[in-house]
Amino acid sequence: MSELSILTEIKEKAKGRKKTIVLPESHDDRVLQAAEKLVKEDIVKVITLGEEESIRQRAENLGVDLTGVRIIDFEKSEKLSDFANIFYNLRKHKGITIEQAREAMKRDLFFGAMMVREGMADGSVAGSTAATGDVLRAAFQCVGMPEGISIVSSFFLMVFPERVFTFADCAVVPNPDAPQLSDIAITTADNHRKLTGEEPMVAMLSFSTKGSATHELVDKVVEATNIVKQKRPDLKIDGELQFDAAIISSIGQRKAPGSEVAGKANVLIFPDLNAGNISYKIAQRLGGAEAIGPIVQGLKKPLFDLSRGCTDDDIVNVVAIAALMAE
Repeated sequence: MSELSILTEIKEKAKGRKKTIVLPESHDDRVLQAAEKLVKEDIVKVITLGEEESIRQRAENLGVDLTGVRIIDFEKSEKLSDFANIFYNLRKHKGITIEQAREAMKRDLFFGAMMVREGMADGSVAGSTAATGDVLRAAFQCVGMPEGISIVSSFFLMVFPERVFTFADCAVVPNPDAPQLSDIAITTADNHRKLTGEEPMVAMLSFSTKGSATHELVDKVVEATNIVKQKRPDLKIDGELQFDAAIISSIGQRKAPGSEVAGKANVLIFPDLNAGNISYKIAQRLGGAEAIGPIVQGLKKPLFDLSRGCTDDDIVNVVAIAALMAE
């Protein structure tokens, strides 16, 4: 399977979901170009934020047709006062004043995130010009994490010619403890199913397989595996497993006989960021895999961060993923 084919599948599935995604950064030409493509291809409904007349003038200068794109001048919106009050009540325990809450809502990232919180949009995609920290700060403070999930993390879809794997976490959490690692496994498994349609087979990776080594680092992976089994008995998960035992059937049968995951894993959970980040880059650079991501997960609703070097097509792809991950 190629990167192109899985992204085509994702976009086709997104079309059927009829979701609405807000793109706050209308001041970026790539965002306007992506908005045009998203609407013309009927992937999602698009909202962007800013002063409508200036946005439409810039679009005209770019040769971009924004027909069907809803534009909200958030600084003049009737929702601004309501959003400021909601944000104040969410953050007053941190010492924020109502004036500061109102100023926050005059920022496109925060207004967009609050639209998602309040159900005016199903997700938000930003970061083509804003720093990752700013995008995630708006997401944390406005939307937050669902009950039972303790950590925001990320994953990559790793596309090989014959298979698609999901790797996590490769970009966000440096050294998760066992409960955090279990939550990374749960959210990654659910998102693998949403994006690929496959049943997740989750391998909790280590340098040990089923007690072949004894170390506190192994203990963490075993504990995390047990937590997942308690919280989500519906998931097929096993650990601790070495990488070869996780993905090669003959080795899995030999090293972990009786495991329903060994040799069949399609979701690979790494014990820390060193392992995850190095592994996805090895798979990409030496293994020839296409890496789609990192995709933020663990929030109540999808609020995704873009690379500042993204293209308009990258924005389209991330928006389609957001539409599939939205409830």
